[in-house]
Amino acid sequence: MTLLEQLHLHEGRRRFPYVDTVGKLTIGCGRNLTDKGLSDDEIDFLLMNDIQECVHDLQTFPWYAGLDDVRKNVLIDMRFNLGPARFRAFKQTLAYVAAGDYVAAGEQMLKSLWAKQVKGRAQRLARAMKTGVMQ
Repeated sequence: MTLLEQLHLHEGRRRFPYVDTVGKLTIGCGRNLTDKGLSDDEIDFLLMNDIQECVHDLQTFPWYAGLDDVRKNVLIDMRFNLGPARFRAFKQTLAYVAAGDYVAAGEQMLKSLWAKQVKGRAQRLARAMKTGVMQ
């Protein structure tokens, strides 16, 4: 038995956090999030995987490739925050983006419950959508 097999046998392998037998929040193969947490490299690795997932999803929109980098980043940020289903619920915003009406898209973003929830984030992203400049 390899060391990895041994640790999988003893620790298990969980994709979602759980509380272990001594009350520690744990994930993966025995990673103690309560006491150890994540290193900066691990955080960046997870973030890059999540960004790639968002980009892959956004590439399913035929107009996405033609956007400038700032507007792509706005949509990546929104998709990251909202998840695939809630992001797709922004039908009018996405229709405006597809039509190249970025001012209307930015205004539509601000009319959402999401904008009320994330406040400054929505303001910055809507401004960047409208202007093509991230500040």
